[in-house]
Amino acid sequence: MANIGKIFASRACGLAKAANYSNNVRFYCCASPKAFEFIKTELVGEKKNVALITLNRPKALNALCNGLMSEVSQALDQFEADSTVGAIVITGSEKAFAAGADIKEMQPNTYAKCIMGNFLNNWTRVAQAQKPVIAAVNGYALGGGCEFAMMCDIIYAGDKAKFGQPEIALGTIPGAGGSQRTTRVMGKSKAMEMCLTGNMINAEEAERSGLVSKVFPADKVVGEAIKLGEKISTFSPLIVQLCKEAVNTAYETTLHEGLKFERRHFHATFSTKDRQEGMTAFVEKRAPKRNAAVCKAKYFCLIIIRRVEPSVPSWSFPIDQFTSEFIPQ
Repeated sequence: MANIGKIFASRACGLAKAANYSNNVRFYCCASPKAFEFIKTELVGEKKNVALITLNRPKALNALCNGLMSEVSQALDQFEADSTVGAIVITGSEKAFAAGADIKEMQPNTYAKCIMGNFLNNWTRVAQAQKPVIAAVNGYALGGGCEFAMMCDIIYAGDKAKFGQPEIALGTIPGAGGSQRTTRVMGKSKAMEMCLTGNMINAEEAERSGLVSKVFPADKVVGEAIKLGEKISTFSPLIVQLCKEAVNTAYETTLHEGLKFERRHFHATFSTKDRQEGMTAFVEKRAPKRNAAVCKAKYFCLIIIRRVEPSVPSWSFPIDQFTSEFIPQ
């Protein structure tokens, strides 16, 4: 209960401060084009409202190095600031999602260097994303690659995908969540087997174990992940984020605290125009109005100052997502 109280107290303080600026100012931030070395980025889907990040180190089977993870973090920052993006898909190649961490880069490390440099601390940006992140996994997802996929919210796998935590064969153990997330997702026995033997599991076994949501033919998995992102993007971004937080709380805390967190978030939706419009549309047997104009420019940041009429749905103005629309009027 104390943890839940702290979460809501922290959120309330942020909302109160932000609310002072939200009535007449609306911010629209769009990702600027940026040349990356280790990844490719683009907006995809029929409405270009899904961001696609493709890991691009083909000669190294997309091995995760500090440069690549830094670029992923930068791309996530850009797409999370872009109000037109509703979901993010991360993928690799058909041969490898990511075959592990870059061992050549890691090999010279010492214990002191790992401790003093807080090694791998900056690899967790994906797990901290506010928008839904979908991993589209083909080929090998091993070691750090498997851990990277598990940091995402949903995993779609190609039928030839392979998952594993082979660190034991290198004289080390998982360091980015492999021993922790596999246990929570697949149970202690399966996690022990994977981590203590380094054995790989295929996509079908990963799906049966709960690691993967769905399995598709290898050439279809990215497209299916994008379709999923498009569907998620049709809903209120505020409510999507609240729902994601509720599921993550179930994953990370006790049932008692999780139920309390969920109920309070459910109650909070009744202060939003998103919920009001959604339920009103259902009762009136019509589609909810979610298509008000939003800035479509992708290559600059634009600040628009205007008076917003109360009748305009809150999701038209993303700056309100955790500001005044969240606080009862």
